[in-house]
Amino acid sequence: MTVELADLRWFHIDALLPIEDELFGEERWSAGMFWNELASGHHYLVALEPGPDGDRVVGYAGLALAPPDEAWIQNVGVRKDAQRRGIGRRLLEALLAEAARHGARKVLLEVAVDNLPAQKLYADYGFEGVGVRKGYYQPSNTDALVMMRED
Repeated sequence: MTVELADLRWFHIDALLPIEDELFGEERWSAGMFWNELASGHHYLVALEPGPDGDRVVGYAGLALAPPDEAWIQNVGVRKDAQRRGIGRRLLEALLAEAARHGARKVLLEVAVDNLPAQKLYADYGFEGVGVRKGYYQPSNTDALVMMRED
């Protein structure tokens, strides 16, 4: 089935919250956090899959620009039942293209040290580990690996 990428709008937020919960549990972002990201002007995308009852949100991703030449990937999430279909790659590629359009030469992100599939995806796009943030994810106290890609 074809998945379309579109700009994340306020009316998508309720539909992506169950994905946040499924993927991140107690460390999930709240609706307010997503509202704040949109209000701050950060670039967010949603992956939509057409269905008989309308489009279904199957993924989302966000990017914060830090001028003059840096950007941070805020999050990339894909429903578990939609993973392994290239949706995460498409979202990541779109964020990297947006960063490049704005002149970002460095793109950074944080990923849980135990999330090896995500780390592999990021490494496939030239990201390398540059540091660790101890106890970054709460309440689990999981460390975050900081990864960076530099053009």
